[in-house]
Amino acid sequence: MTDAAPAIFAALEASGFGAAIRQSRWLYMAANIGHIVSLMVFAGAIAVMDVRMVRALSATSPAYVLKAARRIAIIGFICLVISGAFLFTAEASHVIMNRVFQIKLGLIALGLLNIALFEISIAPKVKNLPPLTPLPSGARATAVASISIWIAVAICGRSIAYF
Repeated sequence: MTDAAPAIFAALEASGFGAAIRQSRWLYMAANIGHIVSLMVFAGAIAVMDVRMVRALSATSPAYVLKAARRIAIIGFICLVISGAFLFTAEASHVIMNRVFQIKLGLIALGLLNIALFEISIAPKVKNLPPLTPLPSGARATAVASISIWIAVAICGRSIAYF
């Protein structure tokens, strides 16, 4: 435990759940693998949506691509949150003080904000567009921002152990 961490995170780490994760032969490893697999699922779905919004895959209706990939992205994100909670609980007092982890949290918030912006301003405009139709302004910018943000989140996540 890190003494500088807020008490709530030290308590979370010291909880029976935190101890069980650290002491289990398989639980932390399974959560880590689950986190990586969930990241692959989430990132793959996000990449498909973003690639469509930067005008690739234009022979396919944007709504069709978004609908299918959105479901997979949501499942991947939920699994990321669950597996991330396991990983965080095991080392909460250390991880919460890690600057790279703090940056990762900020980037996740930015990524979710970008998704909200897209869903409010762009998604309704592409809902009924047929294939090969030009996309509305802003679609490309939100897609480029999205893929950049989520790549940065993944880089931070994998870098936490080194800082």
